[in-house]
Amino acid sequence: MFNNNEGEYGRFIIQDLQDPNAGTKEFREMYKKFSNRILWMDNNVVEGAFQMNTAWYYAVPEKDPVFDEHAHGYDELIGFFGSDPEDPYNLNGVIELAIDGEWHRLDRTSMLYIPADMKHMPMSIKNVDKPIFHFSILIGPEYIGGAYK
Repeated sequence: MFNNNEGEYGRFIIQDLQDPNAGTKEFREMYKKFSNRILWMDNNVVEGAFQMNTAWYYAVPEKDPVFDEHAHGYDELIGFFGSDPEDPYNLNGVIELAIDGEWHRLDRTSMLYIPADMKHMPMSIKNVDKPIFHFSILIGPEYIGGAYK
């Protein structure tokens, strides 16, 4: 039995953020004011891995929209989860975003499937009453897109 990421296969277990420094310096500084990135995985962190990002959103960002419209050459899963264990489907916040130009207002825990090459975003975080857990999974070796500007 190995502890955490020790042993031959411990290299597949990531427990510390290897920040990708995505976007401009201004974007990264703004991002830290409303969000806390937890872990990031991609081919640069573990060879052969696809890309995944995890973060807590805890405030309304100063930039609106926070992410711009973009598309990827790979399928993507995006999640927004409320943090109240007594009411897990209540997002305890409001996020507005577009999928191929169609706007949606999310106030419930949600997962989105975005097919490859489909335009999505912009995205605005309108309200955060309790932290929102966010993840995105891009089924490609690294994040390629225009969201981080």
